[in-house]
Amino acid sequence: MRGLMRWAWIAAVAAVVIVLDQWTKGLIETNLPIQGGFAPFPALEKYFNIVHWTNTGAAFGILRDQRYAMLVIPVVVVAAVLYYARTLPAGYWAIRTCMGMQVGGAFGNLIDRVQTGHVTDFLLFSLPVGDRVYQWPAWNVADASIVVGTILLGVLLLLDERKHSQSAQAAAGE
Repeated sequence: MRGLMRWAWIAAVAAVVIVLDQWTKGLIETNLPIQGGFAPFPALEKYFNIVHWTNTGAAFGILRDQRYAMLVIPVVVVAAVLYYARTLPAGYWAIRTCMGMQVGGAFGNLIDRVQTGHVTDFLLFSLPVGDRVYQWPAWNVADASIVVGTILLGVLLLLDERKHSQSAQAAAGE
């Protein structure tokens, strides 16, 4: 039963990400024409806008128009995450949460790719510096979930490794 709860937690986090991702993309697709946009906060228009852009590639537009790669890569990533999840001992809920974020984000974008051949990106951040404007590539909830889940997972694994290393050093010093 405990093992089932570990998997259920990953699945629950993934489900929340998928629902939120698909809902927000649906709002954009229904209410904004492709290439359209608006500033939800007029005072921040130079820095943040909601847009309706499509992306046939991966993050930052890499592997653009590589449809089969974009269908296979998320499946491989999900399989790797779930394989690693099997090795985790009891506890480690924060790590499982990160894994659920990654799985949910991968499936959120995979759903789009299967249904339409592209993902919908809608969050656009810019940084005006002098006469230039530096624009971060547009992204969505699935992208954010993958990135945040991956960064947090890395931090948690480093902290866990550090804790185990310090414990081993303390035990060797006794």
